[in-house]
Amino acid sequence: MNHYSILVVDDEKEIRDAIAIYLKNEGMTVIQAKDGIEAVEKLNEQVVHLIILDIMMPKMDGIATTCKIREEKNIPIIILSAKSEDMDKILGLQVGADDYVTKPFNPLELIARVKSQLRRYVTLGTYEGKEAVIHINGLALDTSAKEVTVDGEVVKLTPTEYKIVELLMTNAGRVFSITEIYERVWKEPGFNVENTVAVHIRKIREKIEINPKQPKYVKVVWGIGYKIEK
Repeated sequence: MNHYSILVVDDEKEIRDAIAIYLKNEGMTVIQAKDGIEAVEKLNEQVVHLIILDIMMPKMDGIATTCKIREEKNIPIIILSAKSEDMDKILGLQVGADDYVTKPFNPLELIARVKSQLRRYVTLGTYEGKEAVIHINGLALDTSAKEVTVDGEVVKLTPTEYKIVELLMTNAGRVFSITEIYERVWKEPGFNVENTVAVHIRKIREKIEINPKQPKYVKVVWGIGYKIEK
């Protein structure tokens, strides 16, 4: 399970760090957030496969955060709380949580529940290897509708432009060479394709960037290629 990213949300850093140690020992990537607001921001910036979420937090508690996440995403959520009352458990499950663990918890039990939810999500759920909607700052890619929006406004891209944006956004942070972009998008060997790719990148920037000369999204890595940062 070393390719899964887990978002751990708790206002106590010691608890986040402790959970992170066990998850990392299982080969998982750990993302941390100290409250619900930060958790939602992280979800819009990075790919997350499961969330461990404390109920009692400042700014936005775990129940409100679960409701917010469920407006758009079906990522498994395990609620973590010091409260053991049945009503808290029932409320958490009613608003969309998939499981519930009470503090103090057995780390091995928590890991077992994480693995169980991941298996269910990947094998039996709707997970297809990537989120249906990917958010990077104000840029959003809906892979189901094949649509790109900037700050909520739909951007009219050609099919080829869309494929380039999809390639870069679904692999955010990775640098692709010009030849690699061409071969992945055009599905043919790339020879002397610098101008072709450059023209499409320029057109994409004109459509999604506020200032194409100082791009916020599509970055050039001189001598290597292009990327969209996480």
